[in-house]
Amino acid sequence: MACHVARAGGTVEQLTWLLLHPEHEGGRHAQVIALRSGHARAQGYVERVWASALALVESTTDVASRGEAHEDLARLRECIETTSWRGERGRTALRVLRAHLNFAQAAGGRLHFASERQAAEEAGISRQTLRQAYELVLKPGGWLRRLRVGSGTEGSTWYLADGPAALQPAAVSRDQPSQCPPDGELGEWTTPETDTGADVDSRVIGLLMGHDAFAHHALGSSALMVIGALHARPGQTPAELTVSASLSRATAYRTVARLEGHGLVQRSGAGWSLTVQALQGVGDSLPEAVTAPTPAPAAEHEHAVSGWGALATAYGTAGVAAVRRAMHAAERAAYRAALAAMDERRSPALTAVVDGRTVLVPGPRADEIPAGWHGPDGTVLDPVTGRAVSGWQVATDGRLILLSPGDDRSYDELVAAHTTALHEWETAA
Repeated sequence: MACHVARAGGTVEQLTWLLLHPEHEGGRHAQVIALRSGHARAQGYVERVWASALALVESTTDVASRGEAHEDLARLRECIETTSWRGERGRTALRVLRAHLNFAQAAGGRLHFASERQAAEEAGISRQTLRQAYELVLKPGGWLRRLRVGSGTEGSTWYLADGPAALQPAAVSRDQPSQCPPDGELGEWTTPETDTGADVDSRVIGLLMGHDAFAHHALGSSALMVIGALHARPGQTPAELTVSASLSRATAYRTVARLEGHGLVQRSGAGWSLTVQALQGVGDSLPEAVTAPTPAPAAEHEHAVSGWGALATAYGTAGVAAVRRAMHAAERAAYRAALAAMDERRSPALTAVVDGRTVLVPGPRADEIPAGWHGPDGTVLDPVTGRAVSGWQVATDGRLILLSPGDDRSYDELVAAHTTALHEWETAA
């Protein structure tokens, strides 16, 4: 309610009047506080609610139509693609963020619903890796928020945010140490004057990241970044890829060499471009992302393979995604079975045959004891020593009760204790 008033341009005074109106059911809690603790205490409660609502509204984007929602997601995708995702942790976070962007596009807005297992399958990573990426990168960076944890058969509620307010510029690769010196044919490293910043096509990354060929022990996330960067801007040198794909020098050279060995990239002048084989099943999503013609397989490409499936088989990661989906399906089935058992709350029934009829035997209760433990005057006997146990008593209905010092209080003492407890509760409210 407070968020609705804030989005409508209202004020805290209008929210206070609305919540304290006696005929408004939504303000019942504020009305109870005003009745028991005074108007000042209720006003303080409303102001705290208003501050939280303003913070939430300022951190979200208001869209009025489905077209504006798609435009908003397109702006968010552009912001994600031009952000520097450094290190293996950053590249993994990009895969998770791209998976949630896919869910948001299907939902038609930044607010979407998905389980951790669904996001892990979409990103092509394990569930534990997904949690680490969310807790260590996406949540602190302001990219993704979990509004409500899923329960039962419902997934969690997520909201895609705009990330940090001020993004740090990508570091120049020549300022980073490298174990692989640059090749003279590839030109000089980029300078701050010629640095164009991070730029990848996340749509290609979103289409390929769930494949077994891009598992951690196969091509990995660095190959996804190189393919996404070359798809957005062909003809880049490894030096330029260190900035556009957010890679170190050594990783850029190593990844380009690996992709060239598989026939996925080829030289295009001074830089590199994707071959047609690298975009099988993807297509050119950008008009300027035109791949160079595919030459005949060179003799030095002895590890070249045909198709992502063959590439995953070569790395020994074929079937990883299928195994992950099967494991998640088994976990979901076990979880739903446990929920069904809890809902039914059934236990094995005991029956006895009496006069030819099957009679249900009541289950044992925690306050029932065998008849041999009953002592004189309602005392309880210890089954080991045979002596009476102090503090325990058998009531007239045969149930076991525990006597406490409070049971010896008189009626006036009980009334006084009740009045004191009621006063403390009203003071706390």
